[in-house]
Amino acid sequence: MRTIKFGVKSSEVYYLNELLTKRNYSVIVSDYFGVETDKAVKDFQLNNNLVVDGIVGLKTWSMLLEQSDAGSLSNNKLLSEQDLIDFSNDHNLELAVVKAVNQVESNGKGFLVDGRPKILFEGHVFWRELKKRGINSQAYVNSNTANILYQDYTKKYYVGGEGEYTRLEKAMNLNSDPNFSDAAKCSTSWGLFQVMGFNAVSIGYANINEFTEKMNLNEGEHLKAFGFFLKENNLISVLRNQKWVEFALKYNGEGYRTNKYDEKLKNAYERFAS
Repeated sequence: MRTIKFGVKSSEVYYLNELLTKRNYSVIVSDYFGVETDKAVKDFQLNNNLVVDGIVGLKTWSMLLEQSDAGSLSNNKLLSEQDLIDFSNDHNLELAVVKAVNQVESNGKGFLVDGRPKILFEGHVFWRELKKRGINSQAYVNSNTANILYQDYTKKYYVGGEGEYTRLEKAMNLNSDPNFSDAAKCSTSWGLFQVMGFNAVSIGYANINEFTEKMNLNEGEHLKAFGFFLKENNLISVLRNQKWVEFALKYNGEGYRTNKYDEKLKNAYERFAS
C-alpha cells in the first residue's frame, strides 16, 4: 500500500475507508480522503500509540491490517494477466489496449474486504425498474424508504462498502413480491467495472440471478461481463481503432471531459505499448 493522506483520491483510500468502518469509524466508504477519514485516522493513530499525523504509511497500514479480520482475497478471485490475455484474444484487441482500459476504467478492486463483489445501489434506477414491472413506486415512498427509492438521481444516499449491501437488501425486502428483489438487483452496479444489473439479459445472461452469481465468483467474470457490455454497445471496434474520445464519451458520458478519461486511456495505452 502506498502512503496516502488528506486530499488524496485513489483506490487505496477506498480500501482504507473499508478498514476504518471495520474499526467502527463512521466514514463514507469512497475513494476520497476527506475530513471524516482524516479525523478517523488520527483517532486510530492516537489509540494505537502511533504518531498522530493523519498520514497512512507503513506503520498505520500494518496496524490497521493486523487488527482487521478481513484478511486478504485469495488470488483466484483477482484479475490475472492470463484473464487480460484471453480477453484480448477473444475480442481481437491489442493487449496494450485491454490493459489501458482495465487500468483506467476499472475501479481498482472488484471485491470488498469481506469477499463480496463491490456494488453501488441506485435508488432512482430502482424507481424506474419497479415501474417497468408495473409497480407504482410512489406508493412505497415514505421516510423509511427515502434512501432507497427516489425519482431523480442523487449521490446523497451513497455510503459505499458494505453499507451498499444494506441498502440493496432493504430494497429487496421492501415487498415479498419477487419483482422487488429482481428490480433491486437490476438497480445495482456490480464488480470491477460496475456494470449495471439491468444490462444482464441484454448482454447475454439468462437473468439477473445468473449475472449476480457470476459477479460473486471472481474479477475474471467481471471482465467477461464488461466485454459483453462492450460488444452489445458496439464499443469493441472503437477500442480496436483506439478512438479514445469516442470510447470515453460512450462509456463514461459527458463527464469524461472533466475527468480526462480519453487522455488517461491514451497515455496508459502508450505506456503499455512501449
